[in-house]
Amino acid sequence: MGISDRPDLQVPLFLVFLVIYTLTAAGNLGIITLTTVDSRLQTPMYFFLRHLAVINLGNSTVIAPKMLVNFLVSKKTTLYYECATQLGGFLVFIVAEIFILAVMAYGRYVAICNPLLYMVVVSRQVCLLLVSLTYFFSFFMAIVVTPCVFSVSYCSSNVINHFYCDNVPLLALSCSDTYFPETVVFFFSGTNLFFSMTIVLISYFNIILAILRIRSSEGRKKAFSTCASHMMAVTVFYGTLLFMYLQPWTNHSLDTDKMASVFYTLVIPMLNPVIYSFRNKDVKCALKDFLKNPCQRFNLT
Repeated sequence: MGISDRPDLQVPLFLVFLVIYTLTAAGNLGIITLTTVDSRLQTPMYFFLRHLAVINLGNSTVIAPKMLVNFLVSKKTTLYYECATQLGGFLVFIVAEIFILAVMAYGRYVAICNPLLYMVVVSRQVCLLLVSLTYFFSFFMAIVVTPCVFSVSYCSSNVINHFYCDNVPLLALSCSDTYFPETVVFFFSGTNLFFSMTIVLISYFNIILAILRIRSSEGRKKAFSTCASHMMAVTVFYGTLLFMYLQPWTNHSLDTDKMASVFYTLVIPMLNPVIYSFRNKDVKCALKDFLKNPCQRFNLT
């Protein structure tokens, strides 16, 4: 059904979300490029930021192109296996984002609270292990949950009240018992959010304590400014996910869910490059140098 079924809104919505997706692609591709080619951006923090950019770009690309096409056609349709593939891709990237944010929070905690041990605790091998586990678990989740959602019978309505194939609107269409797939979705959603949010909350709690111990008021103000934007982005992301997947199924309003979904699938991936990277002095310098001479070979050693 898309975001709205009003014909007069289809073109304006197409233009709005085309701009959002273009900015998302440009911002995240920019972060991926800069953190790959610039020798100043080879620390663990930028390694994790590069993978957050990959995940954000992937999540938006799974959803936005089909969504944009549907704004311009009179009959919005999707094939059965196309829908299953989109759900699987969405699960891969959304679960990966949940845990990469937890990994980044842990890395930031080590950098601020134990700076002398930073390169030892968060070594290249540890970074590769954490990112590999994140991708492995997200693929595992998609392989388990997607067949579970599509194992029920869809023999009544085929109208999906959403702008992409998601668990909740799909299970709402089933004409068979959905207790098992609903339980699986609720269990994995709750478990993933609990563990990742626990890591994020503990990490930021210790970061705030460390900032409060800074004697310089200017230093405290600068540190709080950086952390506040990060915490705001994390709060909006986790808040919308909690609202979507952990409320009772009987209380779900699919129209409200659509608005919440816009934030964590399209808006947050657009804002993350600005919040996490382009406000950073090193990234700004790297971007200026890259724009001056894009063909220059950066020293990666």
